[in-house]
Amino acid sequence: MISKRLKQLRLARGLSLDALVAQMGGLVTKQALSKYELGKAKPSPVVLNKIASVLGVKSAYFWSEPDINVQFIAYRKGSGLVKKEQARVEALVTNALEDRIKLQEITQQRNGSSIPIQKLRLRKLKDSEDAAESLRSTWDLGLDPIADITAVLEDHLVYVIEVKAGEKFDGISAVAYDNEKNIKAASVVSRLGVPGERQRLNLAHELGHLVLKTPSNVDEEKAAFRFGAAFLAPADGIYREVGNKRGFIQTEELLMLKRRFGISIQALLYRLHDLEVITDSYYKKWCMDINRLKWKKTEPLELDPEQPQWLRRNVLRALAEELITKEEAEKMLGESIEDGETLSYIERRSFMKLPLEERRRIMAEQAEKMVTYYGLDSDIKEFQGGDIIEY
Repeated sequence: MISKRLKQLRLARGLSLDALVAQMGGLVTKQALSKYELGKAKPSPVVLNKIASVLGVKSAYFWSEPDINVQFIAYRKGSGLVKKEQARVEALVTNALEDRIKLQEITQQRNGSSIPIQKLRLRKLKDSEDAAESLRSTWDLGLDPIADITAVLEDHLVYVIEVKAGEKFDGISAVAYDNEKNIKAASVVSRLGVPGERQRLNLAHELGHLVLKTPSNVDEEKAAFRFGAAFLAPADGIYREVGNKRGFIQTEELLMLKRRFGISIQALLYRLHDLEVITDSYYKKWCMDINRLKWKKTEPLELDPEQPQWLRRNVLRALAEELITKEEAEKMLGESIEDGETLSYIERRSFMKLPLEERRRIMAEQAEKMVTYYGLDSDIKEFQGGDIIEY
């Protein structure tokens, strides 16, 4: 158990064996750490405590049995991740899913059984349109643009996890199963630092990889892309905004549509071409214009990236309800937590656990203080001539 946990956590922290040895102050050798990870030796309690301290966990973590099995769907062709970087991303995502599923369970939220993992079957590429429409209907999203796809995904236990990676990496998707092979949750992984319009389509694209069952005669990447575009910009919504056929479309209108649907100008034009709103020749003309204007990587009107909120919200909830410790909360968030609001809520919960007579005594003391305060406040108002508005 120690071997698997140690390697997973080391990789998630982005540390090589040499780097971990250095941070441990040379307490053990690289060869010894390698043996621990291969299960050929076990660290002493002193060494294990030092490893735990460096990696930011308690030593008991290494003895715990993983409650989930994470399976990664697919990396995009040409993702550019070397094997070492791929292992780091997968370890980080596995750790992140473990934390989120723990929060799911202790806050008594539903599991991920409603996520249609690879259940939306395609026969041809165009079926991606129907699949996107079907999922929007299942999730009661209607036909209007999705203001915050990150929130929609996380509301359905498809967690958005952001990682630092090279520019060629756009994303990956994963599914977490329990020991009985039931789906607990899923995740879509996006690279930090991309504009909001690209981030949103990346997330919708990875959602496509999660839910689509693609036959061998259909290109998986094209199917996932079309699904993602249709999920964010449904055909009926596009027709309503643009019309069924267009011979000309101005930059200003494209920028308005970009803001409306939250996808890039390039993705919008591709979408209009897919839906046969614009012709092949007009689409190619726009592609040349985009290259000439140097919009391939940087477009006008970059949108702010969306911020995942589920983890922070539920960590603070679990901490406030005393379901986890502050140390556990800070480990999950990877940052310190201010005492203020969360601890005041904990104090209120602690107050409610006091005997009734003790609560009444405290409330009576507070009431006396407030009477004194409001009495002084009334004197001040009278001196100032009272309130401006008379009721």
